[in-house]
Amino acid sequence: MHCPFCSTEETKVIDSRLVSEGYQVRRRRECTHCRERFTTFETAELVVPKIVKTDGSREPFNEDKLRRSMQHAVGKRPVSEDDLEKSIGHIIHYLQATGEREVPSKLVGNLVMAELKKLDKVAYIRFASVYLSFDNINEFTKEIEKLKD
Repeated sequence: MHCPFCSTEETKVIDSRLVSEGYQVRRRRECTHCRERFTTFETAELVVPKIVKTDGSREPFNEDKLRRSMQHAVGKRPVSEDDLEKSIGHIIHYLQATGEREVPSKLVGNLVMAELKKLDKVAYIRFASVYLSFDNINEFTKEIEKLKD
């Protein structure tokens, strides 16, 4: 690691700690030449797979699109921003952990439904009504009955 102060290549690690729920390592370093100290962060570089839409088209994963759809579902519901962000993190982590280059959009939709079901049942029904294209009240009723079980 090059020292950001004097550009010397020789630095030593004086402290390491896990941060971000164990997904990142924070290292305090000291330059062996100028003795300046600085912090670095190390994370695994994992690629989020592309999304294969139902029509066969492919598009890059869009975290903002995921966030907007989930925020829309939980709108005016008692779901904290932190809980929503954790759910988004779980979905992204799961997609990265597949190791696949492409995943079907249906997988992402099912992951969102599973996370929303844990967060808030009403938000889950809101999302499911659009995602599963409910055509009538009976489909709503069936999905609500599933939640009661």
